[in-house]
Amino acid sequence: MEDFEKLGVFYLGRQYDLSSNQRAGLLLYDSKDLVTHGVCVGMTGSGKTGLCIGILEEAALDSVPAIVIDPKGDLADLMLTFPDLKAEDFRPWISEEEAAKKGLTPDQFAQQQAETWRKGLADWGQDSSRIRRLRDACDLTIYTPGSTAGIPVSIIKSFAAPAPSVREDEEALHDRISTAATSILGLVGLAADPIRSREHILLSNLFDSFWSAGRDLDLAGLIQQVQTPPFAKVGMLDLDAFYPEKERFELAMLLNNLLAAPTFQTWLEGEPLDIGRMLFTAGGRPRVSIFSIAHLSDAERMFFVSLLLNEVLGWVRSQSGTGSLRALLYMDEIFGFFPPVAEPPSKKPLLTLLKQARAFGVGVLLATQNPVDLDYKGLANAGTWFIGRLQTEGDKNRLLEGLEGVAADAATKFDRQEMEETLAGLGNRIFLMYNAHEDEPVVFQTRWTMSYLCGPLTRNQIKMLMDKRRPELSEAPTPQTSPVTASSAVAPAAGPAVGPAAVLMSQLAGSRDAGQPPTIPAEIPQFFLPLRGALAEGSTLVYQPGVLAAATVSFVNSDTGAASTIKVRRMAQAPESSLAVNWDAATDVESPPEDLERSPVQNATLAPLPPAK
Repeated sequence: MEDFEKLGVFYLGRQYDLSSNQRAGLLLYDSKDLVTHGVCVGMTGSGKTGLCIGILEEAALDSVPAIVIDPKGDLADLMLTFPDLKAEDFRPWISEEEAAKKGLTPDQFAQQQAETWRKGLADWGQDSSRIRRLRDACDLTIYTPGSTAGIPVSIIKSFAAPAPSVREDEEALHDRISTAATSILGLVGLAADPIRSREHILLSNLFDSFWSAGRDLDLAGLIQQVQTPPFAKVGMLDLDAFYPEKERFELAMLLNNLLAAPTFQTWLEGEPLDIGRMLFTAGGRPRVSIFSIAHLSDAERMFFVSLLLNEVLGWVRSQSGTGSLRALLYMDEIFGFFPPVAEPPSKKPLLTLLKQARAFGVGVLLATQNPVDLDYKGLANAGTWFIGRLQTEGDKNRLLEGLEGVAADAATKFDRQEMEETLAGLGNRIFLMYNAHEDEPVVFQTRWTMSYLCGPLTRNQIKMLMDKRRPELSEAPTPQTSPVTASSAVAPAAGPAVGPAAVLMSQLAGSRDAGQPPTIPAEIPQFFLPLRGALAEGSTLVYQPGVLAAATVSFVNSDTGAASTIKVRRMAQAPESSLAVNWDAATDVESPPEDLERSPVQNATLAPLPPAK
């Protein structure tokens, strides 16, 4: 049997001869090629979802974490892996309607599906042990923003001031401000133009005023600021001449109705939209985070996807550069999110990711069945194209135009007539791979997926899957997201690496008034863990002092020469003496240094520091 279990390569299937309809040698794809992004295009039934799920499976086997945006509900099938391939494992997920059409009982149909999967895997050289390795390689979690079916997601952090790296980049900050304003206004039904809309200009100025100063602005605060902005002029006009107070009140009422709606409360509960946390568990295990948004309205989808893409972009910019695949962002259907002419709020952060994420080892993989809706100028940044069967001549012509542009940018040969003939011969699960890193295109048949592809999962089915995980996730150590307490961390000014704890702690000052940051020497910077989620009514936020240690640890395999690095951030409780820092009892800090706050939350209480000794 040919060996496809190699680190750094993805087993996608086998090369395929269209003239003889025969499989040939293995198709192994270098994972580093996906750093220059990929696009998958194919009509319904072409096998597009199976191919992309196969890519995600291969990435997970290589411990590459992924953010997966699932507008249709198909990607939750990644949770359906059954190493024992027993009929009873398949039974809860089969379609009883399909079973009835085939004249089978549900149990008989489940047995048939189990046998089909066992045979399909064997035909492609896979077995139960590979499924077990997939399950052991990563954590899989389904998040459902605006719903409690899966793990709900809180958007509160998404309106916090961006990291310093973003604030210091004027273009990046303005892009994020524009996206935030457009997304919020779209959620209340206002299609606002950034140049002509007073609503958009007002919100943009408010975000700019707060974020430039490093101050957070949540939705409740935004409503108050709309009524009483912290500035008297907008451009050269007085505020009331530009946007009279009475009309600003109408906008505030619109936003308040959104905040007051019972259905919107779900958006404020659950896990914080923290990309580092979505990519790795508290123990450092890679995670595939599936954001299922099929239940949302079009406006809600656009709102959430725009916020998520901006959070991903912020995380990307905080990483060090690398040429290997560090993480993957996959969106199953980008129809409407990346159009050729319109400028929805999702387009700018997605385009920026396509241009910049490669330098940081983050690959973007986009899929669609509607080629005519793609901005091919933007997608010229993609180095790999997976093309399946297309529905119309218009789709084919539009795609060929895009490929010509990609070939021109890559300075590679492109034979339009030959490509047209190849596309005409593609069938189910047969794809053409055009890879800018290879000499010529390759036709291949996709391998059998290890995940059971039962189609879109309902909210009840997602709930069934995630109910087993809720206790595990709620018990995970996440001190920075506590609704009642948070910690303040102190680190030396010399950078992320921390010096001897004894030197650090010996300089700490004594007690101070509650609510006021401690007075300590200027050379010791002081940070506060960001608050995630909302405080329960009547509760008080208490900051506890601690010592923060941060380091980058590099590993090199002496046999293969492969290198990897991990970032370690640990916080120990403030000791009673300068020589008693207990690092064995320290906890992981998932927030990167640039996300730490410079001041405590208003009205919070600060526990006293230990006395200097």
